[in-house]
Amino acid sequence: MNARAIVVTSGKGGVGKTTTTANVGAALAKLGEKVAVIDVDVGLRNLDVVMGLEGRVVYDLIDVIEGRCKLRQALIRDKRLEGLTLLPASQTKDKEALDPEKFRQMVQVLLSEEGFDRVLIDSPAGIEKGFQTAATPAEGALVVVNPEVSSVRDADRIIGMLEAREVRENYLVINRLRPKMVAKGDMLSVDDVVEILGAKPIGIVPEDEGVLISSNKGEPLVLSNGSLAGKAFLEIAQRIRGENVPLAAPAESQGFMGTLRRLLGGR
Repeated sequence: MNARAIVVTSGKGGVGKTTTTANVGAALAKLGEKVAVIDVDVGLRNLDVVMGLEGRVVYDLIDVIEGRCKLRQALIRDKRLEGLTLLPASQTKDKEALDPEKFRQMVQVLLSEEGFDRVLIDSPAGIEKGFQTAATPAEGALVVVNPEVSSVRDADRIIGMLEAREVRENYLVINRLRPKMVAKGDMLSVDDVVEILGAKPIGIVPEDEGVLISSNKGEPLVLSNGSLAGKAFLEIAQRIRGENVPLAAPAESQGFMGTLRRLLGGR
């Protein structure tokens, strides 16, 4: 992806946006980028918890926007990864307090003056003002979707809104895929999701109980080895950087391989 400001979004809640933001951000930092992850879910912040940084929050996004602190004062540097920094959301303010134009300017400062290679924006669910503000500075998007009808339908609306805002580099992160359920016809396949949404997948993350464990511990999966989901998030980061990483089928369903290669044009 050429995009440096990337919004991580979806049409509905609970599909894995925050987990994706934390893990892809950590993976990009692990690969050598200087990355800022921003929680825009004002009033319902969770990104700091998933990253294990909640105990270090002093100032937040709204404090910066409203001038109570300088941007650098609110940034929390992750001691585990040199290039990873968090800007947390506020738990006490309303989403209306977040001015879209001031937010856009702040993201530009991170990229142009603070030297970040990439900014990942964890968007609130839905299509209301919170999403619209999160998308304001975005040049690209990771649309997180579960392989179920309601999630896909809501993601379709989000993609339409991103395109209307001229956010053109939109890729799917198909999350929580269960190959055995797909094989039995109880879950949409990758082919189904891509055909309905008309967007290209940049990653397919299998259902993995390690995600819940890592979120509870506050340690992104990509910081450890051996997790299928962690490997998938690392590969998403590699593809964002333009690396030629084939999209491997989940191990339980070898029949996906040909389909996935075709969908990605051999990537």
